[in-house]
Amino acid sequence: MQIAGIICEYNPLHKGHEKQLTLAKSLLGQDAAVVCLMSGNFVQRGYPAIVDKSLRAKAAVACGADLVLELPITACLSSAEGFAARGVEILSRLCTHLCFGAETAQPEEIMETAQVLNSPAFPPVLREHLQKGLSFPAARQAALEALGASAHLLTKPNNILGVEYCKAILSQSSPLIPLPIHRPGDYHAAAPHPENPSATALRLRMESAGDWQPFVPEKAREILAQGRLHTRASGEKAMLYRLRTMTEEEFSALPYGSEGLWRKLMHAARRESTLEEILTAVKSKRYTRSRLDRMVMCAFLGLTEETLSQPVPYVRVLAFNETGRQILRQQKGNFPLCHAGEPMEHPYWALETRAQDLYGLFAQDGPEPPGLEKKRRIIYTP
Repeated sequence: MQIAGIICEYNPLHKGHEKQLTLAKSLLGQDAAVVCLMSGNFVQRGYPAIVDKSLRAKAAVACGADLVLELPITACLSSAEGFAARGVEILSRLCTHLCFGAETAQPEEIMETAQVLNSPAFPPVLREHLQKGLSFPAARQAALEALGASAHLLTKPNNILGVEYCKAILSQSSPLIPLPIHRPGDYHAAAPHPENPSATALRLRMESAGDWQPFVPEKAREILAQGRLHTRASGEKAMLYRLRTMTEEEFSALPYGSEGLWRKLMHAARRESTLEEILTAVKSKRYTRSRLDRMVMCAFLGLTEETLSQPVPYVRVLAFNETGRQILRQQKGNFPLCHAGEPMEHPYWALETRAQDLYGLFAQDGPEPPGLEKKRRIIYTP
C-alpha cells in the first residue's frame, strides 16, 4: 500500500488542507492511504492551538485522513529544522511518501536546495554572514547565493518547511519520497481567500467571533464548532506569572537562549508589564519573533534545551478510520504507539499531562479543569 505522510497542524483545518488530502490520494492511486502527524495542543510558532487536538484530529479523518498521530510536543516547539527532522523520523517508519504544500511544487528544485544546505561548505559561509549581524533567515539566504545556489525558494513559508523536510530525508537516509503539492494563496493573509484561505485568517475570525465556517470543509464545521477556543491572550497572566518567578538558572536552561538571549529575556521579564512588551524588548534583527515566541512558551511549559533534545518513547494515536486501523495492525509491535487514556510511568507522559493541564489555562471563556489528558479517548470513524 502506498501511504502518504503529512506533517501538519490543522490550526484549524480549512479547504486548502482538504484539497491536499484529496490530491495526495489521487496522485498515489485509489488504494493509497494518508497518515497525518499533527501537532498537539501547542504549535510550532509557539502558541496554543486554537482548538483541542482531539477535535482537530476528528476533523482530519472526516476530511480524508486515515490515521492521525500526534507530533510530540518536543518537536512541535522546535525550530523548523527540528520540527521537520522529528516528523520525518517518525513517518519514515510508516509511510512511502512525504506530502507537503509548497509555493514551488518542484521536487527536484526543493531537493537541490536541501542538498546545498546539507553540504559541508554551507556552515562556514552561514557563520560568516551571521557574524555580520544578519538574522538567521537573511544569513541563510545570503549563504545560498554565495555558493551559487538558488535562494528564492526560501522566501516563502511553505517552501522553507518543504526544504527542511528534504534536508531531513537526506540526512536520515530516509526512504520517504517527497511529494510536494502546489499551495496557492498567501500563508499569512489576514483576510481569508474563498478557496485557499490561510489558517492565520481563520484564527483571527474565530477569535473575534467572525464567520469562519464558509472557509472550512462542510464535514469539519460542526466538529470544530464544538471546541472551546484557546488563545495566548487568554493565558497571558499565567505566562507572566511563570516568567516573573523563574530563577536565573531556569532562564539559562531554556532552548533558543544562546549568545546571551536568555539573559536578555530574563531582564525584560523582570522589567516589562505585558508579554508583548517583553517580546518587543528582546526582539532584534538577529532573532526572529517566532524563535522568541517558542522560547517563552517553553519557559511556561517548563521545557528546557535538554528536554527538547531527548528522544520520545512513543507516538500517541489520536484518530483513525478502518484503513487507519489496518495500518496500526501492520505496525503492531514494530512501532512505539500510545493510545489515548493509557497512563505510563514515564517522564514524557508526565510532561504531556502537564502541558495539557496548562493548555486549559488558554481557554478563551475561562480555565478548563486539569486531568483532561487522562480522560482522553481515541477517535474511531468507521
